[in-house]
Amino acid sequence: MTNGAAINNAAINNQASNILWIGTYTPDGGGRADGIGAVREHQDGSLEWLGTAVEAQSPSFVAVHPTLPVVYAAAEQRRKVRAYRRHGEAALEPYGEPQPAGEATCHVAVDPHGRFVTAACWGDGQVLLYELDSDGGMAGRFPAAPSVDPHAALSPGSPRQSRAHASLMLQDGRVMTTDLGHDTLRIWTYQPGAGLVADHEVVLPFGCGPRHLVGHPNGNVFIVSEYSVEVFVVRPEAGTYELVFRGPATTGGSQQGDSAAEICLGPRGNFAYAGVRGSNLISVLEVAGDGTELIPVKDFDSGGNWPRHHVVRGNWLHVAHERSHNIATFELDPITGLPGRVLHTLHAASPTALVAAG
Repeated sequence: MTNGAAINNAAINNQASNILWIGTYTPDGGGRADGIGAVREHQDGSLEWLGTAVEAQSPSFVAVHPTLPVVYAAAEQRRKVRAYRRHGEAALEPYGEPQPAGEATCHVAVDPHGRFVTAACWGDGQVLLYELDSDGGMAGRFPAAPSVDPHAALSPGSPRQSRAHASLMLQDGRVMTTDLGHDTLRIWTYQPGAGLVADHEVVLPFGCGPRHLVGHPNGNVFIVSEYSVEVFVVRPEAGTYELVFRGPATTGGSQQGDSAAEICLGPRGNFAYAGVRGSNLISVLEVAGDGTELIPVKDFDSGGNWPRHHVVRGNWLHVAHERSHNIATFELDPITGLPGRVLHTLHAASPTALVAAG
């Protein structure tokens, strides 16, 4: 990398702290957006729409390289993953050729050391790894081993479809993925030139549908289940992860038509926030038992219809609503973790993910 390029990257990284990329659905996915959106977060928590950073086809989830001005996005309806290079404050341009993925590629994540990107495919259950070159370009592509349903005996004659949904980079360098269709957490080891090698799996209750997950600073992992609207905690024990907690994701229980979507941590790790579509609420959960329990404290209206994704930034909680085309912002009480009223609402077409630019 030239000195000029290094200086330019440093300038871009300095600008990144208050920019969020917005994953979206475009018309091919039933949405109204044009591609990856960009917003600026102000000191009062309000968001300013900066425009479409780059036109893209249903970039429903976005991930950012840890050190380079490169962004990766799923093209959910096109069975692709694509890299984009950042230029200026809030613009992106295609970087390299799109890479083939699986059916309904719904999530991407980047290794914190910049070695690879993973993609999870809801439609056919594929988990894929793309090795990255020194400039952040996607090089080798490696499909991981397919899932085998551990609950197959409970549905004889009607095999369940594997549905990979998200990836989490673990503190020890391994990768954990959720399989919503087979009710499992799969743990992988990365081997250069080979991709993801199966390590072990954690089997969750039949029909719960683990969707998204977040790592706690103590090494535990919190999971929210789409179908049963529950939360789970798994803890590393002698090299393997063990299920140590299962409980409701909300104080009021789930209603007909509800499906949980996202879970994230507050800034101090003492509260978690789970989103539920249908009832359109966010649940505040206390992190208890030295990080081994999640106890619902309060449910509150999410500020729109179909809260697909949300993120905590300092004392601000931003919630993206896919169907009402808005992002609602709440201020969080640093002591209780509870939100006040909606402080700000930004129109944004079909938002599906909120990801910090750096």
